[in-house]
Amino acid sequence: MAKDKKEKKGGDQQEEQRAPEAARHSAKETPRLKDRFHKEVAPVLMKEFELKNPMAVPHLHKIVVNMGMGEATQNAKIMDPAVNELGQITGQKPVVTRAKKSIAAFKVREGMPIGAMVTLRGDRMYEFFDRLVNIVLPRVRDFRGVSTKAFDGRGNYTIGLHDQLIFPEISYERVDKLKGMNVTIVTTARDDNQARTLLKHLGMPFRTQ
Repeated sequence: MAKDKKEKKGGDQQEEQRAPEAARHSAKETPRLKDRFHKEVAPVLMKEFELKNPMAVPHLHKIVVNMGMGEATQNAKIMDPAVNELGQITGQKPVVTRAKKSIAAFKVREGMPIGAMVTLRGDRMYEFFDRLVNIVLPRVRDFRGVSTKAFDGRGNYTIGLHDQLIFPEISYERVDKLKGMNVTIVTTARDDNQARTLLKHLGMPFRTQ
């Protein structure tokens, strides 16, 4: 009998410990841009493209942030700051990319670390896109908008960024070297026109021709 009471008490304590965690999880707010997409952007796109099925509305699928570090073939130590900075920028642990084959002319051997990459999906993807278009890009010096010609023909868009200092998460005093990166926005759009319209409604500041 005493053993049963003890087991019940232990179970109650575990439930109490799990309850605050569940509450915190349920209390997590939906990203601002994700909420705006579902409430405002999706209905507009359905009307604009004359879509009858809500599932056919083009949307963001994933965002890939890639930081190439070719100099790592000569000095492997520069990879650690790159990985740390990319993690601060994206809020997710990067994956170290390695050479797929050896290239003697560039002194590259198969398996050598040559960069870092992060693939964002879900809430983190929307949060990153929101920060990119509303905070990061406007910090670029003499910014006049991004090109409308950087689509790949399949509804995906790539932006090249010259350095990591435009991200507010990066402290200027701690940067040892400027590092550029590519941000590839992968969408479910059927063509570049759909993708361009989607990104424009989400706030992408395209350059006026």
